[in-house]
Amino acid sequence: MLHAKDQIRKRITLGSKPKRIISLVPSQSEFLWDLGLREELVGITKFCIHPAEMFASKSRVGGTKKLDLKKIRDLKPDLIIGNKEENEKEQIEALQKEFPVWMSDIYTFEDSFAMMEDLGMLLDKYAEAKLIVETLRASLSGIHNTFSKQPVAYFIWNKPYMLAAKNTFIDHVLSHIGFENVMVDFQRYPELDEKTLKTINPELCFLSSEPFPFKEKHIQALQKILPDAKIIIVDGEVFSWYGTRLLHLEEYVTGLALRHAGH
Repeated sequence: MLHAKDQIRKRITLGSKPKRIISLVPSQSEFLWDLGLREELVGITKFCIHPAEMFASKSRVGGTKKLDLKKIRDLKPDLIIGNKEENEKEQIEALQKEFPVWMSDIYTFEDSFAMMEDLGMLLDKYAEAKLIVETLRASLSGIHNTFSKQPVAYFIWNKPYMLAAKNTFIDHVLSHIGFENVMVDFQRYPELDEKTLKTINPELCFLSSEPFPFKEKHIQALQKILPDAKIIIVDGEVFSWYGTRLLHLEEYVTGLALRHAGH
């Protein structure tokens, strides 16, 4: 028997090493694939788009917030891996009554590293997970404070405008690379109206490519509210995916710094 405790302090028991795993979170699906669990991974969500080979070859069990419980049951998993923020509590609780469910709860890089090492241990891939974490520690160290206290507003949704504030993984990433989140007086993902945005009046705005797919037309609309702001679209995956997608952050931040200096 295998026993483990997940990141929400819940104990799970497995009869043996899992051979049929379903992942309910894109960043963790990519991590499991990169760990080498390509045969064991039998189910993913429709948002688990990286890598393309995984997306094309694995069964999809709905979206992160709207899981297809029948499809999950039909796949007969011996382990389900989810996340407290990205999955709905009611659906997870329903699954926990039938299957072992390991949940992550991630706000910082250290939380992410712990998730990787814990899953590596549970899935008999600890050496591979440890190598990924060591590689990430080195690359993330290299971009610490790339930007010198530059204030920024990070938009994740349109109509209504929603921003990443304190107590989020996105805020942690922004802080690590040297940005100051202008949403310092807010928690999580608040909705802001035009009046509040004008009051905050950020000089730099990031429009994330996900979960809302911001485009050029959205820059133009926001520019009317914040005429003096510099507004750019950024890759939401490198700011919010807490698995092996973080391996792309160093290169992205270096490019962003060059782009920022050019304006």
